[in-house]
Amino acid sequence: MHYQEYEIQVPGSLPGARLITYIQEYSEAMAYKERPMVLICPGGGYTRTSDRESESMALQFLAMGCHAAVLRYSCAPAVYPTALLELAYSMRLMREHAAQWHIDPHKVVLQGSSAGGHLAASLGMFWADGELLAMAGVEDKELLRPNGMILSYPVITSGEYAHRESFDNLLAGKQELLGKLSLETQVNENTPKTFVWHTFEDEAVPVENALLLVCAMRRQGIPVEFHMYQKGCHGLALASPLTATAEGTHIQPECQSWIGLAETWLENL
Repeated sequence: MHYQEYEIQVPGSLPGARLITYIQEYSEAMAYKERPMVLICPGGGYTRTSDRESESMALQFLAMGCHAAVLRYSCAPAVYPTALLELAYSMRLMREHAAQWHIDPHKVVLQGSSAGGHLAASLGMFWADGELLAMAGVEDKELLRPNGMILSYPVITSGEYAHRESFDNLLAGKQELLGKLSLETQVNENTPKTFVWHTFEDEAVPVENALLLVCAMRRQGIPVEFHMYQKGCHGLALASPLTATAEGTHIQPECQSWIGLAETWLENL
């Protein structure tokens, strides 16, 4: 495996913003010539990028036969669109190295948890938008295209069911952007196929975030797979001992099936 860190610096980036890639070795002796790439955006309320939703998640996708990458994007005091531009830069890097890294160009997928789900879904909504392309300095919009999204208990809406802290950190008072970044209102024909899961008991980011997204995608005729588990708090990551907190919490056996369901979805992408 080739492990590499790339410094990511766009206007507004903070020191330490970086992309960590986990590229599996290519071998002529193996039938697997091109692998899906899963680009991971950890959560953290736009205050930090969670360790529990980073490398452990990447290793699970590696075990599926994918390449993986983790974006440690800039958080508060960095504000919108810094993190989105960092993600766009990272996606462009994936696309430009697709042949060299033996990436399946039809399976470059974003994964995001909580606020990282909002970041991933933002690129899913805006990747073909002229304003983003201009800010990112990209002429060929296909360089930014995600082929799919895997969203874990994502922050989506800035409305009634919003996780206010995420939007406060992301916008730092720029209330005029709340409507634009309420992503259930931004689903369009360019939005990629999506796998999303959430829990009924999530009190931090209510499941209505996922429901609003799923309903909007349904109206647009965009394929979406949705799983709502009854049990489970927010921020479960893998919901297994591998991503338990230091206090031993956030283990939820009922939710551990999500990663296997996501693997099947990815195989069928």
